[in-house]
Order: sequence, then C-alpha cells, then structure tokens
Amino acid sequence: MTSSTVVRPAQRTPFARYRHSLWLLTKRDLSVRYTTNALGYVWSILDPLLMSLIYFFVFVVVMNRGGTAGEQPYIVYLMAGLLAWTWFNNTITDATRVFSKEAKLVRSVKLPQSLWVARIVLSKGIEYVASLAVLAIFALIFHAPVTWSVLWFPVGLVLQAILLYGLGMIVAPLTVFYKDLERAIRLLLRVLFYASAVLYSPAKWPEAVHGFPIRPLLELNPLTGILGLYRAAFWPQELNLFHVLISAIGALVLLGIGTLVFRRSVPAVLKEM
Repeated sequence: MTSSTVVRPAQRTPFARYRHSLWLLTKRDLSVRYTTNALGYVWSILDPLLMSLIYFFVFVVVMNRGGTAGEQPYIVYLMAGLLAWTWFNNTITDATRVFSKEAKLVRSVKLPQSLWVARIVLSKGIEYVASLAVLAIFALIFHAPVTWSVLWFPVGLVLQAILLYGLGMIVAPLTVFYKDLERAIRLLLRVLFYASAVLYSPAKWPEAVHGFPIRPLLELNPLTGILGLYRAAFWPQELNLFHVLISAIGALVLLGIGTLVFRRSVPAVLKEM
C-alpha cells in the first residue's frame, strides 16, 4: 500500500465525519418532532395555514383589501410568504436558546459548536420543503399557474439558508450572555414580519412617510428578495433582481459577521455553560 492511498482517506475524514454528524443531529430533531406527536407533520404546516386563512378572511372578506389583480389568488400569495416566514421565524427563535437548551450535550460531544446552529437551519428547512406540498395543493385548487420562474426557487432556498445560518451564528452565543436578548429578538421578529412584505407586494411600499424615505430602508431587508424568488414561481413580476442582489449581499455579509462573532464568542460560551 502506498503512502498516497493512506493519506487521502485521512484528509477526507473530518469533512465526512462532520457532515454525517450534522445529518444525525438533524434527523434527531425531526425524529423528536414527528415521533412524539401524533400530528407531527400537521403541526409544521398548521400555523402558517391558519394564519393564511385568518389574513385572507380579514383582508379579503372583511376589509375587501386583498391582493390586486396581479396577486390573485391571494390565499396562495399569502401561503407562499407565510411558509417561508415560518422557516425564518422558527429557526431564529430556536437559535436563541440552542446552547441553554442542550448545554450538557454540547459540552459532552466533541463536535464544532457551529453544527448546533446548522442543524436547526437544516431541520427547519426540511420542514419548510415538506410544507410546500400544501402550497402546491392550494395552487391547484385556486388555479395559480406555475411559470418558468419556478427555476429561481432553489436560489431562494440557498439564500435563505445562508441568511439564517449567519443570523443564527450571531444570536446563538449572544443570548447566552444577554438573557434579555431572547425576548428582544422575539419583539424584533414581530416588527420584521410586517416589514418583510410577507402579506403584500413590495410594489406597494410608499416612497416616503411624512418626508422620511421609507422605501430605500425597507429594500435593505434581505428577506424581500428571497420572498420574491419564491413568489416568482406564480407571479413573475415579483422577481426583482435588485432585491435579489440585496438579499445575496446581505446574506453573505451576515454570514461573515456571524462567523466572526461565533468564533470569538464560543470559548466564553463554553465557560458560561
């Protein structure tokens, strides 16, 4: 046996081991969620489904202010945004308590601590992909035609995963030191929900409010372009390449910041735990 045949497998071992470990952690999350609850899969789509029906009833039935002609059927438009928002919201919420919730396991297992954030992003992402079956059913029922822009959908998945991983790497260690940050993030998520064009099209943003240029500020939200990538499958006009560029830049910048914050914080986090 030559020396090269010995070295090559050893070089590939760490990556393969961590990738397998990430998948095991993700499967553990999904197993706990789906095997301990009789309605496991239903719970993953029940919240966005009910919220879609509530907003549809309020805006369309009661206030008669549903989607414009370009956003019909509005119930499908709502679900396309709310399902993606559920992935975002649940991931960030779980990331705030990832170390406090599983402190013993994190300390006892010799794995990169970043895997604990990555497994939340991946497990919630798998739940999101699984929930798309409900979106497809509603699209068929309400005759929402799928366009060629559906090819942009995987780009949205990748950008959202990068964005969530970067944000998770920021909030996970900081909430260990600042306990109040967990509640503050929940409040910020509520504000972000209404600032992310989940319920409406970004085209409806005003240029300014009482002289304050609100539209340029809202366009900096990286979720805007991501939601547009998802909705473009049914409404090609929702695809705004400028918003997508902002989303890509924002996701990469937050990934860089998250990596830096996480690396510098982890030693102190382990001591605090």
